[in-house]
Amino acid sequence: MAFPLTNLSCMPAQAYAGKECVCQLRKGICDQSCVRDMLETPFYIACLKLKGRRCLVVGGGDIGLEKVEGLLACDADVTLIAPVAHPELESLAAERSIEWEKRAYAGAADLEGVFMVIAATDDSEVNIGVYDDAEQRAMLVNVVDVPPLCNFILPAIVRTGPLAIAISTAGASPALAKRMKREISELFGEEYARLAVVLNDARGWAKGTLPTYQDRKEFFEGIVNGDPDPVALIRGGRETELLALIEAAKERAAAALSTN
Repeated sequence: MAFPLTNLSCMPAQAYAGKECVCQLRKGICDQSCVRDMLETPFYIACLKLKGRRCLVVGGGDIGLEKVEGLLACDADVTLIAPVAHPELESLAAERSIEWEKRAYAGAADLEGVFMVIAATDDSEVNIGVYDDAEQRAMLVNVVDVPPLCNFILPAIVRTGPLAIAISTAGASPALAKRMKREISELFGEEYARLAVVLNDARGWAKGTLPTYQDRKEFFEGIVNGDPDPVALIRGGRETELLALIEAAKERAAAALSTN
């Protein structure tokens, strides 16, 4: 069955005061009490390793495309369930970057062997069904733009090389998170990513030489917070001086150990 492209562009069901309730509370008319509860919820912030893990996206519109691309960027094994899909999702399926099951969500059986599921449909009952099925399996589940139908939320991400900075407003204002993302990306640029790579090269030496966590902590903090500023050295094209600074720090740390 063919669907007009306009259907693919619909935003997922959203909770707004005065509109029809779209969450599991089924209040009839939304009073946003569920959203207020989210603002009072402390979130445990973590970075997930998705490489090789099966992740499911339900919904093939613009938002589904955004979520699929985010998962692929982290090397996830992505399956899409949707009767129709955005042309770019069709292309990803054709090149075998994702698996596309051309049908509607069929229930809990679709979650077998899945690590994470993201629902990006404009059908409230489908979204609620995905959430309920995932919760029964103690799975990670996110329903886009419906905070109470999520046991994890997706922050805005500033990603530069190995650095990833997450910005979350607990679902209160994605627009504010996007503004913060722009400003943070300007503040923490390529020089910070390069410093992370250089410091990572010293981790092997530190783990093999410095016996305690406190010793290693002091070693790296002395470099990062020291004088001259390592970020300023990279920014000024003086990376040779940074490497010399690290070697000097190694010598001092080794000498301190030999005297203890």
